[in-house]
Amino acid sequence: MNSLSSHVLDTTIGKPAAGIEIELTLPSGLTIDAITDEDGRCNYWQGAEIKPGQYRIRFLTENYLQAIHGSCFYPFVDVTFNIEEKAGHHHIPLLISPFGFSSYRGS
Repeated sequence: MNSLSSHVLDTTIGKPAAGIEIELTLPSGLTIDAITDEDGRCNYWQGAEIKPGQYRIRFLTENYLQAIHGSCFYPFVDVTFNIEEKAGHHHIPLLISPFGFSSYRGS
């Protein structure tokens, strides 16, 4: 069974980014809204089954970056990725700062 989680870290202050809104787009085109918890994590997708296909996570970073840093160059960050049959767990971390971001497949 496939599963999916995410984690947002603010590299400027070295802490998790809580309260970031997330939009997960499933291969079917259905969009699920979520939000990062106090530890910057999100692993609940309203019961959606994580099937093979192409997904997109849009991290809506503008409100968070404006509130914490008073500046935001990237109002959102899109990460598009593929999930294959029986691929197991997928973890999509996002490292952000007011003027940059990075992502990778975590564990």
